Amino acid sequence: MRKPLLLAATFVGAVNSARAEGSQDGAALYQQNCASCHGGALEGQPDWRSPGPDGLLPAPPHDATGHTWHHGDNILFRITRDGTAAVVGGGYESNMPGFGDVLTDTQIRTILDYIKSTWPDRERAYQKEITAQE
Repeated sequence: MRKPLLLAATFVGAVNSARAEGSQDGAALYQQNCASCHGGALEGQPDWRSPGPDGLLPAPPHDATGHTWHHGDNILFRITRDGTAAVVGGGYESNMPGFGDVLTDTQIRTILDYIKSTWPDRERAYQKEITAQE
């Protein structure tokens, strides 16, 4: 009798854990993991198109004024998970680390869904087309 109960308890725990992970709020995850560089309102760092004193580009905005919406879901996911330098390659240097050791794939997608939800219809439609072409 103990084995079925133990198995059931393990299964219920796994389901509840998956639900908790899947139900995390993208805005909260963004604030915890991204806002320190990309801004609490997705505004990015000042003068984000010009290299800073270290020669690296500042963090871009994720709102409609930036270029995040110019990229498809796959590239956005990979940049977030692996870091910009790993995705761009060729010796490219960036302050954007990979979050694959900090966030689950589900959490990364939840953050990206939150970011996309803030864009105007035109930018969301464009980004959806780019994603379809990936």
